[in-house]
Amino acid sequence: MDPSSLFKALLATNWALFLWDQYITYRQYKVHRNAENRPAEVKELISEEDYTKARNYKIANHEFGFFHSWFAQAVLTAQLIGGYYPFLWYATASQPFHVAVFLSINSIIETIIELPFDLYSTFIIEEAHGFNKQTIGFFFVDKLKKMLVGFVLTMPIVYGIEWIVENGGPYFFVYIWLFISVVVLLLMTIYPSFIAPLFDKYFPLPDGELKTKIEELAASLSYPLTKLYVVNGSKRSTHSNAYMYGFWKNKRIVLYDTLLSGEEKERVHKLYVEAGEKIEETEHDKKKGMSNDEVVAVLGHELGHWALWHTLINLVITEVNLFFSFAVFAYFYKWEALYQAFGFTDTPTIIGMMLVFQFVLALYNQLASIGMVLHSRSAEFGADEFAAKLGHGENLISALTKLGVDNLSMPINDSLYSWCTHTHPPAVERVAAVRAFQAKKE
Repeated sequence: MDPSSLFKALLATNWALFLWDQYITYRQYKVHRNAENRPAEVKELISEEDYTKARNYKIANHEFGFFHSWFAQAVLTAQLIGGYYPFLWYATASQPFHVAVFLSINSIIETIIELPFDLYSTFIIEEAHGFNKQTIGFFFVDKLKKMLVGFVLTMPIVYGIEWIVENGGPYFFVYIWLFISVVVLLLMTIYPSFIAPLFDKYFPLPDGELKTKIEELAASLSYPLTKLYVVNGSKRSTHSNAYMYGFWKNKRIVLYDTLLSGEEKERVHKLYVEAGEKIEETEHDKKKGMSNDEVVAVLGHELGHWALWHTLINLVITEVNLFFSFAVFAYFYKWEALYQAFGFTDTPTIIGMMLVFQFVLALYNQLASIGMVLHSRSAEFGADEFAAKLGHGENLISALTKLGVDNLSMPINDSLYSWCTHTHPPAVERVAAVRAFQAKKE
């Protein structure tokens, strides 16, 4: 295939996948737009007032998302047709550390282009619906820190890959795969302890009923919990979250303060104030959060992922996907027509990776993403059932309900959109599955 035809084919594929995404997103938007009144099947999950708030929030995000997506696609198309990437590559060719300079300038340009959208999303949409807690100053400092940390982490990896490609022989892709696998495991190990604290302060969860119940739950499952932290998520947003991390016998759990309520949240906020952290909580914010039993039910779900080997299975799937992707890169990275199609006169490694991973593998990435969504949905139902088996079914149901209300999640969805994008099934489906399991158990 000649370079011109190849460029048109890859650009057409890019647009086809973009239009597919817009199609399923529009289906979701249409469901939310047309459902002005709360459907009967979700009345037990959300009040009329909260439903209206969630619908308004979703519609605002949909409309903003459509504009943002089309703008980004138009910019990318203009960059590809106008030769932006080869221009930037050859314009920086005389600089020391050429690859680092090229990637840094491109990252800065992308950040500047995206900045108005980030500001609008944070300070208009999130602010209007009661989620944003950031100031303008905090927003920019946070973004700068993320860029610098990203640069420090990325550059050694990029240069490592380049060295392996140049010196690894015909099976270099195997060595890249091993290298990236080690890097991923290393980052999973050091990120929570050394990188995440650059952005947030982590505190041990204060002694009390919640800590005791979580430790008892972990002990009952022989989960090797060594640390139990709480993080000040409310300085950015009132969205709630919790996660687990760690390898082998060194497991840790992190709770966002926005997940807590009542005395537990007060004790945590007292810790923050003593450490110099700023706490701004409205009366509406104080109504959010879960009871201790509901938090334990959520962690019962998360521990279900561990007990059912979902984390390990996901790691294996990721490794297989990485190996395949690097093998494809090895097959195409010296194909001169691919580089010429996008305006390059030589075959630099980093450019080859950009072209192969973003354009050659575009259709595969889309199909793999949908496959992972289907797998993730199955895992979520499995973890819900695990928590229900532990006797936390009713508390999990109320926790899922509160999560939906607190985060303004719409309880209704377009089925095609949900199956293609929702790694976590909608709360309606999860609640129904837990109840079905409980009924069967009885």
